[in-house]
Amino acid sequence: MQNTPTTTLGYALFATRWLQAPLYFGLVAAQGVYVYKFFKELWTLILMCVSGHATETYVMLAVLKLVDVVMIANLLIMVIVGGYETFVSRIGLQGHRDQPEWLSHVNSNVLKVKLATAIVGISSVHLLQMFVDVHHTSHHALLWGTVIHMAFIASAAILAYMSGPMAAQSDRGHADRGHADREPAGHPQVVRPQPGQETPAVTLPSPRQPEPEPVHVPEQDTDAEARIRAAGFPARKLLEDFDQQHPRGFDRETVARLGKADFVAARRNVVFVGPTGTGKTHLAVALGVRACQAGHRVLFATAAEWAVRLSGARAAGRLDAELAALDEHPLLIVDEIGYTPFDATTAGLFFQLVAHRYERGSLIVTSDRPLGRWDEVFGASAPAMADRLAHHAEVVRLEGDSYRTRRVTAAWTD
Repeated sequence: MQNTPTTTLGYALFATRWLQAPLYFGLVAAQGVYVYKFFKELWTLILMCVSGHATETYVMLAVLKLVDVVMIANLLIMVIVGGYETFVSRIGLQGHRDQPEWLSHVNSNVLKVKLATAIVGISSVHLLQMFVDVHHTSHHALLWGTVIHMAFIASAAILAYMSGPMAAQSDRGHADRGHADREPAGHPQVVRPQPGQETPAVTLPSPRQPEPEPVHVPEQDTDAEARIRAAGFPARKLLEDFDQQHPRGFDRETVARLGKADFVAARRNVVFVGPTGTGKTHLAVALGVRACQAGHRVLFATAAEWAVRLSGARAAGRLDAELAALDEHPLLIVDEIGYTPFDATTAGLFFQLVAHRYERGSLIVTSDRPLGRWDEVFGASAPAMADRLAHHAEVVRLEGDSYRTRRVTAAWTD
């Protein structure tokens, strides 16, 4: 049991992070100053061009000044948003369509590298200004400008190099914490519930197809294989086997980042949205396999199978116990939402599942329609369900034709 004065002191010290908040608002004011400076420079450039007094060199230097102002404003944005997110408080932008890619996994290490590269870009613009106006720049200034720019490049390269080992150490820490929570290798496997049958509170669904061949994993990680078998995946799918050339569009960087399985420890969700046959289930299973290999227990089922499971628990009067039992699995996968509409009672069960998992465990969901159209599947429960699901979620949209249909069409034309 922790000592109360020590705990109070710790919370008090942690609360001092809010002293930084006014500093970031001050940077917002500084950004306003740069906005004023930008339009002042732009207005001066327009007047010079209209009056005919603007030479080509003047225009080039004026444009470089505008670029310089914009880049410094970009640097301010990274410091304001990234610094506040890292050192003061979380910003609830998860799922926002305009959320910057770097913000979804920002930390002090990433922020340092981003800032260093931004400073190199600003230094490049300053150096270019000096070379454009070389006739009015002393050799001494050119020499030191070049030396300073190379120092910025060297420091950015060193920070980027150091970020690799730091990230690897962080990943190993996540893996070690995951291995500490492993279940015994002899975990029993049971059968999926059938419509009308009662489901025990802690039963797990078994695979719907014959057990696939085991994936190649280190011999010492036999527990990972046990977790993969117990997850109930319909087939063994790997991220490395995903045909990235098939979908016309999807966020490859986000999928690669999700492959580290850090979202499970962070209790974040993943939503794959796209037409039939674009690879949503493949990606969901592949992330589930990665999560199992990282030490997490995973449970996979289609939306229809989850409906049967939850309905059976409700009929037996043990829905709360069933939801509590599912907490033993840090990651649940709900596949094929949207293919079958549900009645109000079943929709309410799905809402209870999502609400129970909210900030308690991770969900991976695949659907053929965006969250805004889930009312077609869940009716009145859809808005509240989508709100909780998307609050801490990565939404990955896949676009394209069905991979299976394409294969059949190609074979027919041959």
